[in-house]
Amino acid sequence: MNSEQPSESSRGEEKCSGSTPEPSDVKKAANKRTPFSRFKRVHSNFKSPIQVTERAKVSPAEEVAELEQRRDQLDAEIAQLEAEGCSVEELERHIDMLHEYNDIKDIGQSLLGRIADLRGTTTRDLYSHFGLELED
Repeated sequence: MNSEQPSESSRGEEKCSGSTPEPSDVKKAANKRTPFSRFKRVHSNFKSPIQVTERAKVSPAEEVAELEQRRDQLDAEIAQLEAEGCSVEELERHIDMLHEYNDIKDIGQSLLGRIADLRGTTTRDLYSHFGLELED
């Protein structure tokens, strides 16, 4: 298969031709993905966007050993936190409270957006109107 681009003169002839292209011209054009591309690498091999990382090349035994090491490290961190007085129940309560706070904040942001839309202003202006900081 010939991967060279057609010359300028043949391009001009094909454009000027008002009749139906010859069957041999159609066959040549069908062999190319983009027959008149200015880019040189159009006809290069396909390169997948998914890249194989070094981690994917690790053997299952090495991966298991690495995961066991990570588990031991996390167990040590948990033991240290428990020794400092933290409990799992307390952490779960804090997480639940953070979720609730984020939900309330999202509702407040939505309301500020609607008020700003009704007043024809920006939410930034409403922050100062209601005495809020931009970081709130």
